[in-house]
Amino acid sequence: MKSFSVDPEGLNEIIINMVDVETVRKLALSFPETAEQDHWGRPSFSVKKKIFVTVWLSEKRAVLKLSLIDQSVFTEYNPEIFYPIPNAWGKKGWTFVELKKVRKDMLKDVLNLAWRGAAPKSLLKE
Repeated sequence: MKSFSVDPEGLNEIIINMVDVETVRKLALSFPETAEQDHWGRPSFSVKKKIFVTVWLSEKRAVLKLSLIDQSVFTEYNPEIFYPIPNAWGKKGWTFVELKKVRKDMLKDVLNLAWRGAAPKSLLKE
């Protein structure tokens, strides 16, 4: 018989849901013609030289370029996981994603949107 412990602070859920940098890397590089490069000391991923995600290693978060509509949807869904960068970049769709809190499947979905926003139309047709 299995025994289950009570986790009143929800720590197990956070540990289970936490996405590491290697997972971000694998997911980002799974999109066609994605390249990894350094961006001001942080790993970033681009398609045809347009960055769609940068990873802030020490902060354990990613920054994604979303459309303003997608940014609004995700930040309304859970503002503790998704929130605009608090400056002019955030007003252009650049959005923080807390890797300690986001589910892998949701990260994959939001990365797909970011990639599609950066990819040229000719690449989207493939």
